[in-house]
Amino acid sequence: KAYDLVAGMQGLTLSSFARAGKVGEMFPQLAQKRTDDGEKTMKGSIVYYDGQFDDARLNVALACTAAHAGATIVNHTRVVKLHKDGERVVGVRARDMLTGNEFDVYAKTIINASGPFTDELRKMSDSKANGIMMPSAGAHITLPAYYCPSDMGLIVPKTKDGRVVFLLPWLGACIAGTTDKQCDVTMTPKATKEEVEFILESIAPYLKVDTRKSDILSVWSGIRPLASDPSAGDTENMSRDHIIAVEKDGMVTITGGKWTTYRRMAEEAVDKAIEIGGLADDAGKCRTASLGVVGAHGYTRDLFVKVAQRGGKGFGGPPDEVVAKHLATSYGDRALVVADLAAYSHLSKRLIPNHPVIEAEVVYAARAEYCQTAVDFLARRTRLAFLDIKAAEEALPRVVELLGAELKWSFMRRRREISDAKKFLSTFKAE
Repeated sequence: KAYDLVAGMQGLTLSSFARAGKVGEMFPQLAQKRTDDGEKTMKGSIVYYDGQFDDARLNVALACTAAHAGATIVNHTRVVKLHKDGERVVGVRARDMLTGNEFDVYAKTIINASGPFTDELRKMSDSKANGIMMPSAGAHITLPAYYCPSDMGLIVPKTKDGRVVFLLPWLGACIAGTTDKQCDVTMTPKATKEEVEFILESIAPYLKVDTRKSDILSVWSGIRPLASDPSAGDTENMSRDHIIAVEKDGMVTITGGKWTTYRRMAEEAVDKAIEIGGLADDAGKCRTASLGVVGAHGYTRDLFVKVAQRGGKGFGGPPDEVVAKHLATSYGDRALVVADLAAYSHLSKRLIPNHPVIEAEVVYAARAEYCQTAVDFLARRTRLAFLDIKAAEEALPRVVELLGAELKWSFMRRRREISDAKKFLSTFKAE
């Protein structure tokens, strides 16, 4: 009930207590008796409601929304040098990591919002700067959908080492996680064998399902940039809140936080940059609190019907409801554009039979979503790599074929894309 109180009017619905019999009806995979810690019989469960989203799709939608508002968007780009006017940072030298070309960008205020790379960028300006971010690795495993109901998950509030573990339905599969430990910063984090075994061992006592390692569809790890006290030695008590720091060189650094509060984080960072840059009279305050992202404006809960009808025979005969729902939830009102592309360009075929991702999405990603590599599509425009690593590997040749035709890749570039993607996808395999 404290959860309900904090949520207030923004809560999805009130939490409740369900007796064991009702829990068994709602979550038939849940064990009624635990044997790992004596003979403990389930008495009931607290049922509460939360939201979930596809973070890759929202991330792309935010970039596209910024572009519509006039921003210049670049990806696959690394800052290699800071430009200063005296002691103040006034710009950066950036390198296109796909071509090697470098270019300069100047601004009245520079915002450092580089996640796990926060301190690396700060130390480009001041090599003696104390760290304000601690990288924490979180591992997850993807399991078949039959591990949990399509609309209900499980949270174990305290495991043997005090961490929280969850099992949740997600994008037609089931994900379990997560671990939390300090790590090195890398572009390709990988879950360890010990982390995978810990997750399986933590959920096994609560399920009737035989939790088999052979059932794992994908294994993945991400790096959380936790706002850090430089004297702290572990991640357990690190804050999940964000911090904004104005550096001595005038750069505005934001780190920590989470997706739940991303709008507030952005608003506070932009307002601080406006203040530091002396732009208040021209720019005013951040105005994005009620701004819908690309795809939101024409979205309705029955949009998938229009998408199915728009695709029509282009979806391979009778309208494919599963594909239509996937497109509507992934692209919002832009799903109608993808459906048209599928119908008129004969790109309605699924990339993989058991997944609703279709060929038209590859071409759309290249044309409208800054997709530049096969990995971009498999992991950052769709979640195929995270949902089913074998499916992603099977889809790879066709993805490269479609992107190669759209982006005019040479034969050697296509070969390199296949090689690079295979290397990247290898990090999603269980050891």
